[in-house]
Amino acid sequence: MKLPLILFRNTLVILVAALLWTSSSCRKENPDPVDPDPNVEDTSFIAPGFDMVPETKDIVMYEVNIRAFSQAGNLQGVTDRLDSIRALGVNVIWLMPIYPIGKINSVNSPYSIADYKGVNPEFGTIEDLRTLVSSAHSKGMAVILDWVANHTAWDHPWIVNKAWYTQVNGEIVHPPGTNWMDVADLNFTNGEMKLEMIEDMKYWIKKANVDGFRCDAADYVPQSFWKQAIDSIKKIPNRNIIWFAEGERNDHFSAGFHMVFSWDFYSKLKSVYSGQSAALLFASHQSEYTNAPAGKHYLRFTTNHDESAWDATPVQLFGGQNGSITAFVVMAYMGGVPLIYGSQEVGRATPLPFFTRSAIQWNQNPATLQAYKEIMKIYTESPALRGGTIQNYSNTDIVNFSRKQGTEEIVLIANVRNRVVSYSLPEALKNTEWTNLRNGQNVTLTSTVSLGNFEYQILKKK
Repeated sequence: MKLPLILFRNTLVILVAALLWTSSSCRKENPDPVDPDPNVEDTSFIAPGFDMVPETKDIVMYEVNIRAFSQAGNLQGVTDRLDSIRALGVNVIWLMPIYPIGKINSVNSPYSIADYKGVNPEFGTIEDLRTLVSSAHSKGMAVILDWVANHTAWDHPWIVNKAWYTQVNGEIVHPPGTNWMDVADLNFTNGEMKLEMIEDMKYWIKKANVDGFRCDAADYVPQSFWKQAIDSIKKIPNRNIIWFAEGERNDHFSAGFHMVFSWDFYSKLKSVYSGQSAALLFASHQSEYTNAPAGKHYLRFTTNHDESAWDATPVQLFGGQNGSITAFVVMAYMGGVPLIYGSQEVGRATPLPFFTRSAIQWNQNPATLQAYKEIMKIYTESPALRGGTIQNYSNTDIVNFSRKQGTEEIVLIANVRNRVVSYSLPEALKNTEWTNLRNGQNVTLTSTVSLGNFEYQILKKK
């Protein structure tokens, strides 16, 4: 039976009014939007993820400064060198920011993001990124993007949403406590902004099949946001996402990050090469891992983009080419996730900028490159070096430790001085038989060993 037209219209008006009132009430009670049901998978990600993403303990990471990586300074230049990266035992590539750069107050920093869902035309297109990622996957390497959550460029489209940014006296400000005048600080009390950022992160997993994120200035962003983002992205089916925080806060681990930067170890390494006791390194290693939850790791490095641009290169910091190599082997073998910053493997001595272009000369210092390949080949083939128990014997001038897993035992003896050092071996190593993994020769350790300037020995128990 049909209702009279006037009754139908009145009923409709009442229903619409009720719906509007209910919607308004809900908005008042829940001013911030929330994630969908956490028990429901996001099935909009149809393409399968990369099935060779390594466990955190097995990661060998390589950082790419896109501008410097080739004469063209673009994504294609990275794709062209994937075999060279893989030859270092790398299984995860970290790309510095790929996004368009802001023009207001610009210093041409790639960390001033003008569009979270765009590719900087200087570097190419999203198709170039897809090609890079698929090519890396075909060679057994995952790819992670640099994600800059703390701030945007002043000409980012979000800037029209003033409430999405930190304000002082009604005006948007740059990140407090910094001199980063080219960027505007985001407001992490705003729920809409946080959800939009998470969607923008998902965009790159969906559109370019990337495998994770290195999260810039993570200490500046609340732990609650990182947990929200990581929990949300975990809902994507068939994906193993890598989470790496540029930060020191221990709550990054509870948020879901797999790795944080090992700033203390880097600082101690510089101190040791400035004359302090080599025993500081193992103390730093122990201190960091005492506070790390099971399965979580520290990313160890002798340089990265910030250090090689603003501090000094490994060649400058650690006493030349040979010293930089010894510092690297000590760092890589003592524990944690090793990082190689593209350029250090060919011993670039001068600072490497990333606000401007200064192409790496890949044919310089071939002996340094060969040493890196040798060090990393031994590392990637050794379960003991990647995860074995460690016994420390280091003294003032020598880094000496053993690592054991199962029947395998590896010993590193490294002179961190630019002079000959005579080293009295610990009782556990005296009168023992080894194989020198650098040349395959048999070695008998007696009571002392003499090591030349920055010399190191990598020995395997017979």
